Amino acid sequence: MLTAKQNLLEVMKKDGNPDRFVKQYEFLNILVPDTYYMGNYPIIPGSPNGVDQYGVTWTLPIGQMGAFPLHDDEHRVLKDITKWRELLHPHYVPEDPGYWGMLHGIAAQTDRENQYVCGFHAQGVFERLHALMGMEDTFANFYEEPEEMHALIDFITERELDFAKTLVEKLHIEAIFHHDDWGATENSFLSPEMFEEFLLPAYKKIYGFYKEHGCLIIHHNDGYARNLVPYMIEMGIDIWQGVIPANDIPSLIEEYAGKITFMGEIETRVLDVPTWTPELVKAEVERACRKCGKHGFIPCQTAGMPMTCFVPYDMINAEIDRMSKEMF
Repeated sequence: MLTAKQNLLEVMKKDGNPDRFVKQYEFLNILVPDTYYMGNYPIIPGSPNGVDQYGVTWTLPIGQMGAFPLHDDEHRVLKDITKWRELLHPHYVPEDPGYWGMLHGIAAQTDRENQYVCGFHAQGVFERLHALMGMEDTFANFYEEPEEMHALIDFITERELDFAKTLVEKLHIEAIFHHDDWGATENSFLSPEMFEEFLLPAYKKIYGFYKEHGCLIIHHNDGYARNLVPYMIEMGIDIWQGVIPANDIPSLIEEYAGKITFMGEIETRVLDVPTWTPELVKAEVERACRKCGKHGFIPCQTAGMPMTCFVPYDMINAEIDRMSKEMF
């Protein structure tokens, strides 16, 4: 029987020979050193609003599954993009031996035969832009203020690189799990041409740095983005996590097998709901596994962490085990 890491590498090969499905995030020990990057971002529904390192105010009301930024006149950080230099300042990751020592201790507990020590980064470049100024202004500024957008993206990129250097130096990570949603349910937010102009250069720098340090790149994006896959490959993404069914994973595998691996298809908005049932979990996992097959695919909920809100997480894993017995 292959180890979890060995099995993953077989799944990622074009003509690999895995002996079972990769079971969601089993190959990662995800460290979450985002406290310094995200500030006091609320993570529990009903918590007080929090302000991150960019000055963005986040709220997580009771009944919601994730926090979102406030963009009313009182809270929006960038009302005029030409003023960003006056409002944003270089970010330095503070020294805190106790905090980093705690995370280093968690990293030391990694089952290295089966798992990668994995850093975590929320709020990628695109999400950071619309957190600062709102979706409408973000889209408008790509057209009306392209020079300022390029400059702001460069600034955000440098902040990301500061954080990346800290993860590599302090935690000796072997993988990075990075979030940045690039699409809605039916199309990408940016055209491929605009994505190539504005976001590709930034991510080639960010992921290029991680690659230089031997890291596996897992990128979360739970929206439509099949039209951006060539750029994902160019920037160095190894695994696209969060792939929703609208992206048609089987056709992506046929075209890009061996170049990038697709992790998702078990759609969180269908499965992780208050009305879930064991029968629903069984049916959704089986649908995903039979549809996408054994190669180039990791069955996983599309949500971007190994956790759930309603359905038991381990129940999903148990159903993936069942499908491994049936299909391998």
